[in-house]
Amino acid sequence: MKKKNIKPKRDTYIRVLKLIVPYHFFVALSIVTVAASVLGQLYIPILAGRAIDYMIGIGKVDFIGVKGIILTIVAVAGLAAIGQWLSGICNNHITYNVSRKLRNMAIEKIQTLPLAYLDSHPTGDLVSRVVADVDLFSDGLLMGFTQFFSGILTIIGTLVFMLTVNVPIALVVICVTPLSLIVAAFIAKKTYRYFGEQTVARGNQTALINERIEGVRVVQSFGYEQENLKDFDHVNKRLSDVSLKAIFYSSITNPATRFVNNLVYAGVALAGSLIAIGGGITVGSLSCFLTYANQYTKPFNEISGVITEMQNAMACAARVFEFLDAENQPADAVNAKILTTKTVDGSVEIKNVEFSYAPERELIRNFNLLVKPGERVAIVGPTGCGKTTLINLLMRFYDVNSGSISVAGTDIRNITRKSLRGSYGMVLQDTWLKAGTIFENIAYGKPNATREEVVEAAKAARVHSFINRLPNGYDTVIGEGGDSISQGQKQLLCIARVMLCLPPMLILDEATSSIDTRTEIQIQQAFAQMMSGRTSFIVAHRLSTIREADIILVMSNGQIVEKGNHEELMNAKGFYANLYNSQFKGVAI
Repeated sequence: MKKKNIKPKRDTYIRVLKLIVPYHFFVALSIVTVAASVLGQLYIPILAGRAIDYMIGIGKVDFIGVKGIILTIVAVAGLAAIGQWLSGICNNHITYNVSRKLRNMAIEKIQTLPLAYLDSHPTGDLVSRVVADVDLFSDGLLMGFTQFFSGILTIIGTLVFMLTVNVPIALVVICVTPLSLIVAAFIAKKTYRYFGEQTVARGNQTALINERIEGVRVVQSFGYEQENLKDFDHVNKRLSDVSLKAIFYSSITNPATRFVNNLVYAGVALAGSLIAIGGGITVGSLSCFLTYANQYTKPFNEISGVITEMQNAMACAARVFEFLDAENQPADAVNAKILTTKTVDGSVEIKNVEFSYAPERELIRNFNLLVKPGERVAIVGPTGCGKTTLINLLMRFYDVNSGSISVAGTDIRNITRKSLRGSYGMVLQDTWLKAGTIFENIAYGKPNATREEVVEAAKAARVHSFINRLPNGYDTVIGEGGDSISQGQKQLLCIARVMLCLPPMLILDEATSSIDTRTEIQIQQAFAQMMSGRTSFIVAHRLSTIREADIILVMSNGQIVEKGNHEELMNAKGFYANLYNSQFKGVAI
């Protein structure tokens, strides 16, 4: 399997910085408060060294001087703690606002992506990018702000203080430092690669888990549990392998830097002792220097951990940016027309339409159709003949390869997508309900609807009695996807949603597929009322439901093979007649 390329680190860093720029005030405040905290922490060893020098020799302790220094240390430590607290508040503000903005950008992106992109990418992978990857990015960014800045400032500040105390000893520290940087840079390059592969593998794992949870009934009904475990183990092993490599290289970072840091500390102790013997430095100053050596080396350990986390964070950010860079659906035309209920007369004309999802596989060919206002058009045919594809083209979820589709005399490519789609009321085979109350779900397309309007729509959809049997009626809360109610009941609620809006045109794609025969008869009566005077497109496998259609299009291999009303097509004794009769005889076509 070909690995997906993660964007170059430099590009990712630049884009992350652009996200941070709007919060420059908090960045500046964070740097100032961190600097104040670091300076306070670095000043304390000097004060401690002076206190030691005040206590050298029996009977030579300057208690007044020591007391003053202790009070000063307490005050400086308090100010350093306040500075650290303020920097933490700033860092959290920056991090979580950047993460929120990134997630908002991702959700907004989903709204503008072509349906082709969403159809070709696993839902689990997209969820992983928006949720898990942004979470990991946020954690890495927070650690970067919290520890990276303070670490760098501590290193710089410590060097400055050491140079002011004793130059030769400070030079020992400076000479050994590059070794630590070289080690960290080498390991960082390796960890970025494997953390990038880890995020891809994690996305694949999430996609598979999502797929198998949704299809758990099918898995169990076919006894596919063992094969399911094998498939998951394969993906899980891939994630485990790259995770182990990423962790291996990241785990080297801390021991390697600690080794270098120990060399620094030993060098300072040895050089300082020799100089102290010669009277070149006091015991207090040497103690101060040893404290600085320890403080100087500590940030390297922290920074090495930060670098590891940042590699993971940048790899996650690269995956999110890759998603954000996906090509949007074409924008509406500059002078695109906005349809209204007054301008939509219900006429639809399809001229010489050609369409295919893949260039090598033609689906719809030379399709022509003229629909007059208020006509009911039924579309039938075997699976894969292009019925749903035609609906996708009418709604402009996909654009035609050639030819044109016009609504009210205007090419739909010259109509805004929002107004075009708002002109259709759509009931699909696959129902969708959001987490919320029954009332909110029915009023989804008309948020300002009154209780009376919602109730009337529910009655028309033959779902009012069911709603009244629920614990809280229309205020009953259902979970995401409406899993607490049956498929048929969910579909009735979706039908009520469309009945509430009553747009000028309707699309019913297997709208009664999950409803029992008795309820279907009632729904058909409601549909007849709803479709009165409205152009309607009906996709159905149950041919008994379309007998009253004005036009029945019989499709096969993307073309219209027969056209007419029910009586005409039955008298022709062709494809439609055979298809219709087979449903009652139980004979497969």
